Amino acid sequence: MERLIHILMVLYIALLPPAVKAQGFYAANINPEASSPVSTIFLMPNVYPAVILGNDTVACMWLTDFIKYSPITFRSTKDRMAYSKLIRDVKKTLPYAKEIAGIITETYEYMETLPDDKARQKHLNKMEKYLMDEYTPKMKKLTRSQGQLLMKLVDRETNSSSYHIIDAFMGSFKAWTYNVFAGLFGNSLKTRYNPYGEDRMTERVCVLVEQGIV
Repeated sequence: MERLIHILMVLYIALLPPAVKAQGFYAANINPEASSPVSTIFLMPNVYPAVILGNDTVACMWLTDFIKYSPITFRSTKDRMAYSKLIRDVKKTLPYAKEIAGIITETYEYMETLPDDKARQKHLNKMEKYLMDEYTPKMKKLTRSQGQLLMKLVDRETNSSSYHIIDAFMGSFKAWTYNVFAGLFGNSLKTRYNPYGEDRMTERVCVLVEQGIV
């Protein structure tokens, strides 16, 4: 498990005077001389464009996609318990996967600005030490199954397997070596996330967690 943890480590916004006030929401016309009804509405702490319809100020905002799943019919108590465990594990590992994806993106973009391979390697070494110091205490609290799930969720967030990420940043030899060690624990860094196949239930839970439903 400690070796798996090491593998995972490598991968890793005044308020204006109101013209209209109602129920704590505030609106002010940003272009009062024009005939356009466009205004700005302050729905604290956010600010939205708005339109005046009669005596009402209506905020215009973008809503995120919402996915509605059909209820699950469990065939047994064992299946229900497995689903509850999956929810628990996704809630614990999905934030880490998103953090890792962000670090990978930032690291890649920063390395593109460095002048040569020596500077890139120096930055990689610094990032590896930071990740080990910052995340090792957290990762040690993960179970083996949660570690396996985390690798798949990293793939979900980056669209790259753990093997490909290590290969891209640290070279083929290290990617091969880490994959051999992962194999000792029954894992493979080349395993991909398949939301339409074997990981469809995991994808359902991830979406529900992201939407704040579970």
